[in-house]
Amino acid sequence: MQITLREIQSSDSALLAETERVCFSASWSKSAIDSVCARADFCGVLAFIGEQAVGYLLGTSLFETAEVLRIAVLPAFRGNHYGGAILDSFLGLAQRKGAERVFLEVREDNAPAIKLYQSRGFLAGRTRKNYYEDGATAVEMYKDL
Repeated sequence: MQITLREIQSSDSALLAETERVCFSASWSKSAIDSVCARADFCGVLAFIGEQAVGYLLGTSLFETAEVLRIAVLPAFRGNHYGGAILDSFLGLAQRKGAERVFLEVREDNAPAIKLYQSRGFLAGRTRKNYYEDGATAVEMYKDL
């Protein structure tokens, strides 16, 4: 199936919030998504298969630094490399905006996400104990563009 990618628009927030609800047990609310999308440094990518939104990446890009805040692919579409396509699109967008390095945090126990990031050249940095609400540890990762 052919994936179509585009920059997120403010009118996408309800769609993003519904995708959040399906993908994460600790999902962000529509108002939280609206707040992120309203930031001057907001940078995000939305993915479609036909008319169906299948995933997104919320991030920031300001000057030489970009950050991945949230990436999601609907469960029914996982395992098809859509997460990689979304991440690649964001990396290109951030680079066009002037970013030289991208940062993110990922759950230490999220092996599929860590594998995706490593496949795109991200390196592990320090760990942050009790980073998540449930006490899970985060791994900080970074990539030079």
